[in-house]
Amino acid sequence: MSNGQDISIHFQCELENRADIDLVVVVPIFSDPDHLVKTLKTIVSQRPDVPLATLVVENGGERPTGADAAKAFFLNHPSDSAVIICRRRGRCQALNAGLSQALERYPNLQAIAVIGDDEVAAPEWLDGLMAVQEAYRADIVGGPQLPVFKHPQELRWKRHPVFAPPYDASGPVPMLYSASNVLVTRAVLEGMPQPFLDPAMDIVGGCAVDLFHRCKAAGFSFAWAADAWVTQSVPEHHATAAWVRATSLRRGTVSAYLARRSDPTLAGRLKRLGTSLALMTTSLPRGVKLWAKTGLAFAALYYFHVARGRVTAEVGLIGRGDRKPGQ
Repeated sequence: MSNGQDISIHFQCELENRADIDLVVVVPIFSDPDHLVKTLKTIVSQRPDVPLATLVVENGGERPTGADAAKAFFLNHPSDSAVIICRRRGRCQALNAGLSQALERYPNLQAIAVIGDDEVAAPEWLDGLMAVQEAYRADIVGGPQLPVFKHPQELRWKRHPVFAPPYDASGPVPMLYSASNVLVTRAVLEGMPQPFLDPAMDIVGGCAVDLFHRCKAAGFSFAWAADAWVTQSVPEHHATAAWVRATSLRRGTVSAYLARRSDPTLAGRLKRLGTSLALMTTSLPRGVKLWAKTGLAFAALYYFHVARGRVTAEVGLIGRGDRKPGQ
């Protein structure tokens, strides 16, 4: 079974009527199929007060190893579930496929939660997200992604802003930054145009931040659920200064692209370049404070790297005119 969007159904299991499903968990596959099984175990062990379904999205290579692993899991753990294959490669494409297919398959769903295949959910993960959503009437709720490192010497990185959660306490927040460990209500899914995430943002990263900025402009609200945590396995090459620096630079680049959308004129770009240069001049004093707070010397360069990413992107955008990222 397939449609015109290069999406096919690899497996499906229905215990409830699809129309009765209120909550869908979407799991895009990008990593090790063995870890995917760990993720799925923590999903089927959730006990929310509403009917739940799981939708797994394979976005790998020619062999659907992740989809096969998910199918085998659901055959041994029957639950309302589906495994789809999205042939359009990219994180944004996989997430778009998961969100759109969830809406199509479960017409009365009230919310979609997203978790990565490299993550493991807390026992009351979904309850935590839903409780905060109900308490604050938030349209989108996020929760912590707590890093799990392979070696003790890598634990120092958990204090760096690249890995540390952006907020400490539950409640309303101005913005969210990750497409994983997030709950999106039906109001957002109906109010935002499809495709929800811009595939062009896969070039620089930050497709989730782009979506959330557009959601905020449309009037949707955000909240943070501090107790709705997931743990995230960190590859060894991510626990390095080079990767952390590159990620910090990319955050600055994404910030520049998003700012450009609000004012794409040359005057607007020059103004943003001035702002970025000003941020660079204040980055080192701010970095020293961050060093003192985290006890991590490398964190002192975080704001500098973000500002440098902004400046580099602004200079590139001025020279590239109105072309989209990657063109």
